[in-house]
Amino acid sequence: MTKITPEHLTRGAYIYIRQSTADQLLHNHESRRRQYGLADRARQLGWQDVVVIDDDLGRSGSGVSRPGFERLLAAICQGRVGSVFVIEVSRLARNGRDWHTLIEFCGLVGTIIVDEDGVCDPRHPNDRLLLGMKGTMSELELSILRQRSLEALKQKARRGELFLTVAIGYIKVRHNRIDIDPDTRVREAIGLVFKKFSELPSIRKRPV
Repeated sequence: MTKITPEHLTRGAYIYIRQSTADQLLHNHESRRRQYGLADRARQLGWQDVVVIDDDLGRSGSGVSRPGFERLLAAICQGRVGSVFVIEVSRLARNGRDWHTLIEFCGLVGTIIVDEDGVCDPRHPNDRLLLGMKGTMSELELSILRQRSLEALKQKARRGELFLTVAIGYIKVRHNRIDIDPDTRVREAIGLVFKKFSELPSIRKRPV
């Protein structure tokens, strides 16, 4: 922790919190607790001014609009950030443009990045190299995950088990099957449509 200087402590410690999807927000509470716990770690390391940025909960780090990340960059450029705390650097960005922009800004104003592995100062060549490699690995990891998901969908499609949506009047059931909607009102409404079509026979034609 010798990379933390009195100058860093005079500025704020910014805790950046992000989870990629709404599903993670709903089910992965432990990750979020760990991220919020970074505020206590910052105080233990000597920071009095601790700012938590959690605007990007439920947003991907792959380049979509992230108001929290933009707020963080703005604070760094204004010289108000002594350190950025994250559980792991992939929380900050999963695309090269955002990641290298962050490193560049931190290097210019002397902001350090703190994750579970330690403290990195982008002004130091070795740390900058390490941060660059972490960013590249994070970006590659996202690409691999996407490719795996796509291949899994293709495999299900080949077996005839891929149901992204089902027609109105049907629902998905267990074991990748579909069944008629058990809602009586739905079934009666659809039955009426087919009955009138047989009588008229047109969807738009009105009875005389």
